[in-house]
This record gives sequence, structure tokens and C-alpha cells, in this order.
Amino acid sequence: MPRRPTIADVAQLAGVSRATVSFVLNNRPGVALATQQRVRSAAEELGWTPSRSARALSTGRARAVGLVLTREPELIGTDPFFPGFMAGIETVISETGDGLMLQMSRPGDEVETYRRLAADRRVDGVFLTDLRVDDPRPALVTELGLPAVAVGPVEAGTDLPTVNLDDRPAVRGAVQHLVELGHRDIAYVAGPEQFVHARRRRQAWADALAEAGLPCGPLMTGGFTAAGGAQATRALLDRRTASPTAIVYGNDLSATAGMAVAQEAGLRLPGDLSVVGFDDVPLATWTSPPLTTCRSNPVSWGRAAAQALVEVVEQGTAADVELDPATLVIRGSTGPAPVRAAQ
Repeated sequence: MPRRPTIADVAQLAGVSRATVSFVLNNRPGVALATQQRVRSAAEELGWTPSRSARALSTGRARAVGLVLTREPELIGTDPFFPGFMAGIETVISETGDGLMLQMSRPGDEVETYRRLAADRRVDGVFLTDLRVDDPRPALVTELGLPAVAVGPVEAGTDLPTVNLDDRPAVRGAVQHLVELGHRDIAYVAGPEQFVHARRRRQAWADALAEAGLPCGPLMTGGFTAAGGAQATRALLDRRTASPTAIVYGNDLSATAGMAVAQEAGLRLPGDLSVVGFDDVPLATWTSPPLTTCRSNPVSWGRAAAQALVEVVEQGTAADVELDPATLVIRGSTGPAPVRAAQ
């Protein structure tokens, strides 16, 4: 293989010192315009590009941003949000020449993970996702001097720049849609109680029922997983009193598992049971029937979060970003309430 051109090769071709080449290619002042043009022409002729490690040393940056996911590793592949979110990040950092470092952290090791990232200077900043009630991370990254952007709803008093998408209108719209179809017993399968966004979606469901003059339907925790959604659905269908005629789920993964459980139990969808998910993952259009769901856009979320984090790293701050709210997408998994609900 041909040898990769070096800064010394550029200097020799341009007839200048290596220090001058470094000054020109790092856009530092003090070099005559004619010399700058000669250096850039030499670099272009040789096909020279700066190495990632050299650029990091010259700028004092790691040229990477970090995403720490605190959960069991085997659950990452089942979460429909993060592939799209990371794709959105990549659309931004691919233009800046940065990389994305994905760091897995088991519960209990999270604080040490962030401390290690900061101490080793492995990343220039981090995204804080899955924000929790009484989350220690905003204060921790501030203590560590680690630039960060909060992704999703935050608790009052959090000073970090935030990129948020309001999921409540879509959840309220889902309940209103079911009420208009005649449903009066509308259950909810929620995500983990410690997540701020899971609590917010659950509260939107309860508020919409209250606005419709209906009592709160049965509430189960599904944990945003297929297994959790299936277990919660079985429990709802096994109720001693009448089972619900509609179920709203905290995400599409638990909803698709719930649909399978209901169909295995002999229920017709949506004739006997209507189902609504959240996320609008690609699979939602291919379920049988296609899944009615609340559409968020994880790619746009990742893109906006990456743009904000780049600003924080380079300028020290960034404005909060409020993305377009989630919207309800009506498909075949919702229909009129069965006759027994209207009696």
C-alpha cells in the first residue's frame, strides 16, 4: 500500500516549515495569504488529511461524544428508540469529524462510568437520556465539568440545555380517539415508574380519561419490554371483572407483544380489543392489524441533540430545543368498542 502523506511531505512540497503547515491547516493567524494558498495547494495535491489523533492533540479535544445507557446489555437491541436516535446523532457528527462512543453501564455503576469518561477525557460531552425522577446525573456532569445535553423532559431546577418532545398531546389524542369509538374501559400499560417520560405519558392517559368524565382504567407496568407488555396484557385479560376493551401501551414493543397475547387468547383485533402503542417504529405498519400508535421521531431527536451538544462543547452553552410534539397515527388496531361495553 502507498505511504500516507504526512505534514512533513506537505511542508517540503510547499517549501515551508512543518510549524507553518500546522498554523495554516489549523486556521491560526500570522501566515501570509500567499503562503496559506501554497500550503493548501500542496496538501490538496498530495491528498493529505489530518489524522484523528493529531487533530485531537492540537485542539485538546477527544473528537467524540458519549452516550451512556444504564440497562442490561441484552435489552439494548430490543429498544426501538435508540437505533433511530443514534442515526440522528451520526448525521451531525459525521460532518464535524467526531465519533459516537456508546458506553454500557449496569445499574449501580453509572456514576463511576461518567467519572471515568471525564477523567480519561474520552469524550467532549455526553447525552443524558432516560432522565429519571431525582436523577443524579445533571448535578454530576456539572460537578465534573463535562458538557452535556438533557434529552427529554427534565425535572424543575435542571440547568442543562434540553432537547425535548412533548409526548402528552399524542397520548391524550389516543384516549380521545378511543372514547369517540365508544370505549369506556381503557387500560394503560406503563413504562418504568422511575423515568420522567414514562410518568408523563401515564399522567396524560389519566388526565384524558378525567377530561372525558371516565374513571381511571386499570394500570399495569410493562417496563417498555416485550416480556413486560405480554405479562401485563395477560393480567389485564385475566381480570375477575370485565377485561378492558382498549389498551394504551407506553411503547410499540410492549404493544406488539400485547397484541400477540390477545390474539393467542382468541380475541379479535380490533373487534374485541383495541390497541394503541407509542413510537411508530417501522414494524408498526407490518403488524396484523397495523398498529395505531403515537409517532415521535427519534432521528430528528438525535439530530437536534447532537447539534445542541456540539454548540455546548464549542461555545459553552446552547438554547433549549422543543421539537414538534408527538402525533397520533390511526391504523387498523383500533375500532368501535364491542357491544358489551355499550350495554
